[in-house]
Amino acid sequence: MSSQVVDLDDAILVAEKSMPPRPMHPRPMLPSRVAVVGNYLPRKCGIATFTTDLCDAIHAEYGATELLALPVNDTEEGYSYPARIRFELSQDDLDSYRQAADFLNFSNIDLVCLQHEYGIFGGSAGAHILELLRRLKIPIVTTLHTVLASRIPINAP
Repeated sequence: MSSQVVDLDDAILVAEKSMPPRPMHPRPMLPSRVAVVGNYLPRKCGIATFTTDLCDAIHAEYGATELLALPVNDTEEGYSYPARIRFELSQDDLDSYRQAADFLNFSNIDLVCLQHEYGIFGGSAGAHILELLRRLKIPIVTTLHTVLASRIPINAP
């Protein structure tokens, strides 16, 4: 009876060569038109930085995806935004949230990406954003930047 010593590395190489190549899976496609709702630079705010960086990263990875951003203005004069900004919400104006929903629905947006943080949307505990969300006929993905330990009573419109 003869014993044969097999080098494990050689055995793995033989096994890999005898297996058919794995198919390359294409990168998953994003929807072709994405709108991000949240603050945006140059507003001085952590959510503005996050939203701007998110849009830049999506654009870098999926250049063909059209990105629109809808920031929330906390001042009447607003900010000097880049071209990606297509609609501005006025923080305390409930009607601007309704108009934003109409704009998004009319613009054939495939996906809305909401950046939620308490204090950036108008109304009691930011309840104005609910008016926008209720009117949308588009899938919504939400990033909750803060999750409260206890419930806040909301006086929704």
